[in-house]
Amino acid sequence: MQKGLNSDVSVRGQSFHVQTEDWGDQNPFLVSRIYLNGAVIKTIKTSYEEAFRQGSVRDLSALQGALKKQHHRILDQLFAGEFTR
Repeated sequence: MQKGLNSDVSVRGQSFHVQTEDWGDQNPFLVSRIYLNGAVIKTIKTSYEEAFRQGSVRDLSALQGALKKQHHRILDQLFAGEFTR
């Protein structure tokens, strides 16, 4: 099972690391962190309730899809300059 995603990207001359992980059923959140020079500059935490639409099946495929969706949304926002200083 894939528990997380990691990406290293360069935006406007700055190198960022983006990490998105599933905290599991005991702590049902998808959490993304954006790092700059080793320091966390932004944390995005999404509950399973938010990540999965009402009535959707919460299986491995849905979890992986939600994880990828959040990770790529954060990357898109980063490339758009939303988290750059």
